Amino acid sequence: MARPDKAAAVAELTDKFRESNAAVLTEYRGLTVAQLKQLRVALSGNATYAVVKNTLTAIAAKDAGLTGLDDALAGPSAIAFVNGDPVEAAKGLRDFAKANPALVIKGGVLDGRALTAAEVTKLADLESREVLLAKAAGAMKAKLYQAAYVFTANTAQAARVIDALRQKQESEAAAA
Repeated sequence: MARPDKAAAVAELTDKFRESNAAVLTEYRGLTVAQLKQLRVALSGNATYAVVKNTLTAIAAKDAGLTGLDDALAGPSAIAFVNGDPVEAAKGLRDFAKANPALVIKGGVLDGRALTAAEVTKLADLESREVLLAKAAGAMKAKLYQAAYVFTANTAQAARVIDALRQKQESEAAAA
């Protein structure tokens, strides 16, 4: 790696690995330039998609402290560097791969941990972050409501018993 252009490419890839939340490694063999452009536009909100050289990517991943990508770096490779929501980016790649079977998801990295292609697909099957947070908030609200009901149930029951006794005494007093 004596050439300065290769050193600059490795440094750029290393920076992208360090700055991104996740990265998804794909094989793009068989896709046209127009299809690659369409994929880049589809991912533009959450990720950047770049064609990479395998040897330089392996060196950059090692420099960034990432392991487990060596097996996936075979054949023509491209990486989606995710800066936004990893779930949305994985969904975009999965949906594009369904429409264009030439795109093959080979694996990825999420928070420094290597992912297999199956794990990237599972990530794509998750609901968005906002939906998961809303579900968690709803579950917490339901538990708080249940707790409040339990705490007030005994006092409400005691109030009903006292009211029944009062009514019974009033009816006995009126009958006598």
